Amino acid sequence: MNPNPSPVDLPQPAPRSSRPEIMAEEIIERLTYRIGKDAKVAKPHDWLTATILVVRDRIIDKWMESTRKAYQTGAKRVYYLSLEFLIGRLMRDAVTNMGLMEEIRDALSSLGVDLEIIAGLEPDAALGNGGLGRLAACFMESMATVDIPAYGYGIRYVHGLFRQQMADGWQVELPETWLAHGNPWEFERRESSYEIGFGGSVESVGSYDAPPRYVWKPAERVIATAYDTPIVGWRGKRVNTLRLWSAQPIDPILLDAFNAGDHIGALRESNKAESLTRVLYPADANPAGQELRLRQEYFFSSASLQDILRRHLQQYPDFTNLHEKVSIQLNDTHPAVSIAELMRLLCDVHGMDFDQAWGITRQTFSYTNHTLLPEALESWPVPLFERLLPRHMQLVYAINAQILLEARKETRFNDAQIRAISLIDEGGERRVRMGNLAFVGSHSINGVSALHTDLMKETVFSDLHTLYPARINNKTNGITPRRWLMQCNPGLTELIREVIGDGFMDDTEALKALDAHATDKAFQERFAAVKRANKEQLAHLVGSRMGVRLDPSALFDIQIKRIHEYKRQLLNIIEAVALYDQIRSRPELDWVPRVKFFAGKAAPSYHNAKLIIKLANDVARVINNDPAVRGLLKVVFVPNYNVSLAEVMVPAADLSEQISTAGMEASGTGNMKFALNGALTIGTLDGANVEMRDHVGAENIVIFGMTAEEVAKVRADGHNPRPIIEGSRELSQALSAIASGVFSPDDRSRFSDLIDGIYNHDWFMVAADFDAYAQAQRDVDRIWNDPKSWYSKTIRNTARMGWFSSDRTIRQYASEIWRA
Repeated sequence: MNPNPSPVDLPQPAPRSSRPEIMAEEIIERLTYRIGKDAKVAKPHDWLTATILVVRDRIIDKWMESTRKAYQTGAKRVYYLSLEFLIGRLMRDAVTNMGLMEEIRDALSSLGVDLEIIAGLEPDAALGNGGLGRLAACFMESMATVDIPAYGYGIRYVHGLFRQQMADGWQVELPETWLAHGNPWEFERRESSYEIGFGGSVESVGSYDAPPRYVWKPAERVIATAYDTPIVGWRGKRVNTLRLWSAQPIDPILLDAFNAGDHIGALRESNKAESLTRVLYPADANPAGQELRLRQEYFFSSASLQDILRRHLQQYPDFTNLHEKVSIQLNDTHPAVSIAELMRLLCDVHGMDFDQAWGITRQTFSYTNHTLLPEALESWPVPLFERLLPRHMQLVYAINAQILLEARKETRFNDAQIRAISLIDEGGERRVRMGNLAFVGSHSINGVSALHTDLMKETVFSDLHTLYPARINNKTNGITPRRWLMQCNPGLTELIREVIGDGFMDDTEALKALDAHATDKAFQERFAAVKRANKEQLAHLVGSRMGVRLDPSALFDIQIKRIHEYKRQLLNIIEAVALYDQIRSRPELDWVPRVKFFAGKAAPSYHNAKLIIKLANDVARVINNDPAVRGLLKVVFVPNYNVSLAEVMVPAADLSEQISTAGMEASGTGNMKFALNGALTIGTLDGANVEMRDHVGAENIVIFGMTAEEVAKVRADGHNPRPIIEGSRELSQALSAIASGVFSPDDRSRFSDLIDGIYNHDWFMVAADFDAYAQAQRDVDRIWNDPKSWYSKTIRNTARMGWFSSDRTIRQYASEIWRA
């Protein structure tokens, strides 16, 4: 008898019934024996957990089947390394994708339980910040949907990104406690635990007649333990794994210190280990924060790679075919230290020579770049990197030497080019450039929109592109239509099914059939009714949470995303102030009632971003309480933006604000979600807006402002915003009102520095683009006043957004990068 049978040898469980009466019985059984509650006294959260356990059991059957299939076929596996996975609530996602929604709803109804109520109690997993993390979540779901064996690797943050509250309009950061009551979706995998080292020294061992072998002796060690969450693809075709790492100390308590009376000091090893997985993006404005962030990145990268190599050796005798069976995708520079870590594991632990290991490493890794901002490409001070990861520093230098010699000898690079491609930035404080390391250690480097990819070749990686001209390619981002249409907008989904059938549920390109109905009056009315119901839901949410009364017949103008100056929430706020002035000055005009919504979080150490939040709230307080406005304009900043809030706001949007400074947004995926749900986009030709214009038609999107080329030229020529401001009556008056304290009577100079930045350099082209933006908003008003035109455009947005599915994106990754 084989004591360790392979997964393919084991018997499979009998299929489970999905009949509502059977599922109701199972819910009661889980409630009784897993939760220990009688149905008569069970609370809503008890019903939620019991329901999740019933659904989870059916997912596990598919999960194990998917694993067996991967082993049977020897399929190439994809490993997606990301510091963020903004997965949101999982129950509705899982139930929908498993095709169990009606059965679960009926089962709960027979027990006197409302699915909608308990589903709303599930906490959002605090595992991400914004677009990068949500993209990772969409990709995980799409990889399962298109049947690619894949693992996602990240960190199991206890608190993750902070919970945002407002105190007198200021952002206040509080810990997010999503794990406080456990997580019924996850499974601890104690057998998948690995030691992770930091610090220490490196020794060379070996005889005089053999190449030296290097041994890293870390001064500190922690244990990384895996927690697995199943990720279900559409129709349950495949279930993949999201594996998150939790940190534990080797010695949880120092008993000698505890017994000596140092009760707090005795826990220092536990505290040090647990700090690794407490918070996403610890503030790195100080050395301690920088060190913790680098520790986090190495911790999850090392654990993930050790796990990948262990799994490979279960099926194959060595690593010579690693790149044929494994593809590792680096989501941004956060896991870039993986390049050096795989080299260490192959060379130092498994005895491979440097050149062979380097060839396998480059063929195994691929890297997704998400930014054109040089300061956003991570770099670490050499002393910090060398102190924490001494062996990796040696390997970075060795890789760098090979790259620079190749560039000098074969490509004849000059000194400036050599400095640009070097893994070490020698200007000022010497730093390790993680973007360059990710680039040279990968066989593929992709941008996330056509414009972003072209600019990447010309800007941040221009010299590396010259050295390796075949590596950069484009993979325009996408979104999963299951989450961002079928689940968040069931009313629209049902309407579409009635009109064009179910084909779009398996292939979103089939939405094109809606084009034929874009000008049909009856369909427009039904489309408008769905939008109205979604707006009423958002108005109710804002009213209950914030006490602000909104009129759902107003134009809902929404900008929700991370607060950053390049995303230009400030431009939107200034235009709101200008509109406020115009409404008061010309009350006789036929103004379009409008609600401007904002939501998003600012990094705790990003002063100007936090000031923009305060300005939005201060402006809202004044405008919303001014009777002269007669309710024609309201401004609302909705706190604590997360996936669940987006699922309410996106379907309710009439107008989607995608107004970043051209050339600075890599792609954007919020723009895709809004347009898919029937919103008109107002935006610059930035990121994926360019491709959206091409797909939905230039007449169905409102584009304004300078192009990326024009922005670059204006900056190069020396931009002087003062004449522009002085020549724009509405802009100058709005800036004067903000700077003089009209909206901050308690502190009249509160926003003076923010406004001075626009007068003195206007790096983000707020002044330069203001008049074009204001004019574009009035164009939006004119379209809104013609409902037939408005709905024909918004219907065509929904009809023509099918190409922006993350399924399409993943298929491109699979065929062109991963070869999976």
